[in-house]
Amino acid sequence: MQRVAVRTLPHGDVRKLQPFHVCIKGLEDAILCRDDEDYDAMVKIICVSAWRHNVIVIIYTVLSNHCHIAVLAERQDIAQLYGNDVKKVFSMWYSRKYGERNILKRIDLKALWLDTEWYVRNVLAYIPRNALDNGCNVNEYIWSGYRAMFNKEKPTNVRKVCLLTSREKERIMHTGDNLSRVPWTIDANNLLEPYSFCDSLYLEQVFNNDQAYFLKMIGSVNTVEMQYDLEERPYLMLPDTELFKSVEELAQKWFSKSVDSLSQEQKNRLIPFLLHTRKTTPKQLARVLGIPRERMPHIPGFRRTGR
Repeated sequence: MQRVAVRTLPHGDVRKLQPFHVCIKGLEDAILCRDDEDYDAMVKIICVSAWRHNVIVIIYTVLSNHCHIAVLAERQDIAQLYGNDVKKVFSMWYSRKYGERNILKRIDLKALWLDTEWYVRNVLAYIPRNALDNGCNVNEYIWSGYRAMFNKEKPTNVRKVCLLTSREKERIMHTGDNLSRVPWTIDANNLLEPYSFCDSLYLEQVFNNDQAYFLKMIGSVNTVEMQYDLEERPYLMLPDTELFKSVEELAQKWFSKSVDSLSQEQKNRLIPFLLHTRKTTPKQLARVLGIPRERMPHIPGFRRTGR
């Protein structure tokens, strides 16, 4: 499989892209999608925000209190900004519809780099499998990009989004953005067709262009492990000893060294990634990495993360 892909981005540039997993999660009792209108809005916001932030959606699943999105992006900070935009725009939708003004504070998100072939394959199988959480078969769940995969027969009764009037665009796509160049289509019920904006070719090559292999992985993926890696660990503040274990694994993967033997430059490279992918603080990272606390603000990426 090709984990890194060369693609033409929405803005027209050809770039080498990396895969990322974006999870947007309602915290505590926050329900993001109460009815079909909310699910539809979330799917369209996922699509429009990807166009706006120059990333490519591979596959997604929207659930009542969270959603999973796999994207191709140049860098992790771009994937993170994309997720922030989805969160912000959906929060505005939710506030207008339900009159709740604090939903933004009750939504969290993480953009995680899929840095191995194993991770990519398991995440791309885990995302559509989440349909089971809503009591639906994977192939029948309409709020997922699953039906774009291995789909050789494209729907015919569709309309092109680029041909919608301004009023239709705002009513159907919930945006005032210029969509005159988008390749997306909608069906007779004004639902987005996933094949028109998901990079199905990327997913299909991950599974060796074998649909049976894809289905087998969906059925056999370790859901407990994936749920912990993607939905729980990024949002939990780990004690120093547990965070150290995680950082030690990362140090071995990136540099084939233990944390204690990393150079200052190598530690500096780890910190922006850890601030994006772990619920931690500069103070805790200073302890775990063995860096004097006063040096943390000068490490590249520290100010950019806003931590």
